[in-house]
Amino acid sequence: MAVDVSSLSERSVEMLMTSDHTSVVSMNLFVALLCACILLGHLLEESRWMNESITALAIGLCTGVIILLTTGGKSSHLLVFSEDLFFIYLLPPIIFNAGFQVKKKQFFRNFMTIMTFGAVGTLISFAIISLGAMHFFHKFNIGSLKIGDYLALGAIFSATDSVCTLQVLNQDETPLLYSLVFGEGVVNDATSVVLFNAIQSFDLSHINTSTALQFIGNFLYLFAASTILGVVAGLLSAYVIKKLYFGRHSTDREVALMILMAYLSYILSELFYLSAILTVFFCGIVMSHYTWHNVTESSRVTTKHTFATLSFVAEIFIFLYVGMDALDIEKWRFVSDSPGKSIAVSSILLALVLVGRAAFVFPLSFLTNLTKKSPSDKISLKQQVTIWWAGLMRGSVSMALAYNQFTRSGHTDLRANAIMITSTITVVLFSTVVFGLMTKPLVRILLPSSKHIGSMISSEPSSPKSITVPLLSNGQDSEVSLGVQDSEANHGPVNIPRPTSLRMLLSSPSHTVHHYWRKFDNAFMRPVFGGRGFVPYVPGSPVEQNDHQWH
Repeated sequence: MAVDVSSLSERSVEMLMTSDHTSVVSMNLFVALLCACILLGHLLEESRWMNESITALAIGLCTGVIILLTTGGKSSHLLVFSEDLFFIYLLPPIIFNAGFQVKKKQFFRNFMTIMTFGAVGTLISFAIISLGAMHFFHKFNIGSLKIGDYLALGAIFSATDSVCTLQVLNQDETPLLYSLVFGEGVVNDATSVVLFNAIQSFDLSHINTSTALQFIGNFLYLFAASTILGVVAGLLSAYVIKKLYFGRHSTDREVALMILMAYLSYILSELFYLSAILTVFFCGIVMSHYTWHNVTESSRVTTKHTFATLSFVAEIFIFLYVGMDALDIEKWRFVSDSPGKSIAVSSILLALVLVGRAAFVFPLSFLTNLTKKSPSDKISLKQQVTIWWAGLMRGSVSMALAYNQFTRSGHTDLRANAIMITSTITVVLFSTVVFGLMTKPLVRILLPSSKHIGSMISSEPSSPKSITVPLLSNGQDSEVSLGVQDSEANHGPVNIPRPTSLRMLLSSPSHTVHHYWRKFDNAFMRPVFGGRGFVPYVPGSPVEQNDHQWH
């Protein structure tokens, strides 16, 4: 008996060592592929068609084909897809960096438009896709789908791919358009995830008025609580770093604290079942406004590039894996006997995405323009087409939600679920590759690049992007983080004189909501939480000369 036990333990040790070695080999290959994506992306930087995400997707597909051939058709990917890997490790740096680098003045100036597009627009798209799927899928014999599955499909395909979109537009050339597409993308993802979680948590077999009101109330609570948690986490980090001023002794500590506090906000939101996407996004905005100015100059440079690098690698990782996982033979085996049916389902979903997107972009843009007095603040038809087109891409959020709804531990056993998974993969691949390839040329045709902007960028550091952009000639934009409006897209290039100093920029602010917020911010918030011009002088600490000039 003792011999049997020892031989059994030896076998288990050998199997464990083999498994560990296989994992090491897989990680080596995946890291090598990430390096290849970066190198190829650099070589294709000036390409008229390609962008980083499409490059990673193409490499992932090619790698999947090679792995399929070498394994005899058993597997196409190196790693097993995990929702935890995506939502806990990969998505936080992407969303946080988006909030950390955003031009806050443009974002909040268009805040109501962004919330209208992101929240109301997503609900419209969700309703159209869900109802359309119910109407058309009954005609196909694809298996049993419950009402919860149809509603989940609406949430899954309402989630746009903000990662793809952000790589297409330029924040400095088209600030208004960028802020609308980017802001709507973040709010859209958060709304889709909140909708998806609500669908899974509510009993949808008996829908009544009470259930509907409870659903709406829960939806609003999640939005408000998630935003407040992100703001509180950002303010807490700013207060701690301002009071203790870690830079006196170690810049490593303040950099580490910023990174950990940002991640803590995301994890806390998950812990309390809130929308972690909204939480970490607003945490990034608050940190860029207060915390980033409270650290030393070297820490500013370090954190700016650290957050950008983590976001960049996470984006490539996601698209590389999506490309490999698209060829997973297990999922396609269920639909191999009826490929026409799978194509039909994918085509219907893609058509519903197109219609659902158009159903809210153009009507809501029309309503928004009615509230705008200045022509430069209105969304032109060309910009509306760009917003509609840029939001057609579906990506990793849709994939993750589809896996959550239609698989168990990454495996698919039911035919209907397999068709939904393969259809999601098809829509994600088609929209990312086809729409992604056509977005760059479309933006260049509809919104010609403004060459003069690049020569007017100042070298003065004013935000995490370290960019000072000229203000509008009408004086409405009074913060250095503000970009030039998109009016040149409609009326041709506008010659805007470069301001001679930072003081001149702030000498005559306009009486807008932002103006009153700045007065409140300077009087109450910045003295407590720090920020540009409010960092206290600590003897022996490396405080920039720029900070003293503000006093």
